[in-house]
Amino acid sequence: MTERFITSTLNKRDTARETTLRPACFSDFPGQEKVKDQLEIFVRAAKERGEALDHILLSGPPGLGKTTLAYIIANERGCQLKSSSGPAIEKPGELAGLLTSLQEGDILFIDEIHRLNTTVEEYLYSAMEDFFIDIMLEQGPGARSVRLNVPHFTLIGATTRLGMISAPLRSRFGLNIRLDYYDTATLTDIVTRSAGILNIGIEPEGAGELASRSRGTPRIANNLLRRARDYAQLRTNSVITRQAAVEALAMLQIDRDGLDDMDLRILDVIVSNFGGGPVGLKNIAVSVGEEEGSIEDVYEPFLIQKGYLTRTAKGRVATPRAWQKLGIEPLNRRENELF
Repeated sequence: MTERFITSTLNKRDTARETTLRPACFSDFPGQEKVKDQLEIFVRAAKERGEALDHILLSGPPGLGKTTLAYIIANERGCQLKSSSGPAIEKPGELAGLLTSLQEGDILFIDEIHRLNTTVEEYLYSAMEDFFIDIMLEQGPGARSVRLNVPHFTLIGATTRLGMISAPLRSRFGLNIRLDYYDTATLTDIVTRSAGILNIGIEPEGAGELASRSRGTPRIANNLLRRARDYAQLRTNSVITRQAAVEALAMLQIDRDGLDDMDLRILDVIVSNFGGGPVGLKNIAVSVGEEEGSIEDVYEPFLIQKGYLTRTAKGRVATPRAWQKLGIEPLNRRENELF
């Protein structure tokens, strides 16, 4: 297991560049206003009482700020945070090592918590509710249990697959927060802020162009900003104008609707190979050469949100908008209704 100890004001797990872009307080975190209001009240009240925060579950698609919010919570609460991930905690002893190293009021952040080992998850129940864990020593007739008390801590779990978290674990979180996609105006503010931190020259129209094609995701917006910076450095005197942004995005094969090459391949496979669907996820994955999990978690949410794709009991179906996007006339399905 890999453990990472960080202070509440600096995420040493990430690279220095990513840390620089990450806000350290709620006031610097753009968007997600309802979420911020809940968390600010929650954190301030606990801080005034001098108590540890209740456990928090953060869910939502990748790149929306779940990890950033965990660090902001630690910073605003004035405590330290220890970070790990679900797949990294393989044995109960590793969980015990994490918990016993915490101080009173500290935060344990577990990313991708839905991937926790079932056995480890069961040990976590008593730690979250009663702040102790019973570790079994040895096996067979000589087996014995040792109870380890843990300090009053806060568990912050982050997940992209809320449905995969068991009901017993989900019920032990005092606050369940879901993050939504960002609008273009908020993403424009994020791009402008990041450009200022990274000392990148950018015009408002250029920032807006990058934001409009970022799939509602700050992480993607910052990645596109860096790629546009590379392009502008060599082509437009290091200033990202609207034209420079358009050309950089064209080079990256990202169209005006924010769809990239894989999005279009998925739609094309459904329309051209399977007549628009319904078609199963496995068939799509094999056809485009991508993992099922990546399609389901990364590509499908955006395609569904934008009205290109629907999920049905029989599989995925391309909408008329998808056919129009590909420049193909939708099939007449009346003949299929006879069967």
